[in-house]
Amino acid sequence: MTPAELQRVRDALQRMHHELVEEGAFEVRAELDTPVASSRDEDEAPLVEMGQSIASARNRERTRRIEQIVDALRRLHDEPDEFGLCDACSEPIPARRLELMPFAKLCVPCQSQAEGPRGGHVRKKITDYV
Repeated sequence: MTPAELQRVRDALQRMHHELVEEGAFEVRAELDTPVASSRDEDEAPLVEMGQSIASARNRERTRRIEQIVDALRRLHDEPDEFGLCDACSEPIPARRLELMPFAKLCVPCQSQAEGPRGGHVRKKITDYV
């Protein structure tokens, strides 16, 4: 990658990092003071739990993304000549992929291979349980 391309990637990573940190974590509350919790309505309790679960999943995803960005910035600083090369096959990662995901470590074919076959879930038939 040229120095200008590396600088664009660095700028994109720093911008993404800043946005994620500024956005802050999603609040996961115990919901003890809400009308739902205080009325002990059993029908509403799953909604509260679902909200907590969604907020928790979003926080985990945000943390994972921040870690990916920090790792990419470290790689960009430590090994600028290697940045933009696929970790698996050492081929250049396409510029468009790096524009969208500047923290990408794998090219699309290697990423697909790492993720395994798509749609791994197969519908079960009633006869599968007999």
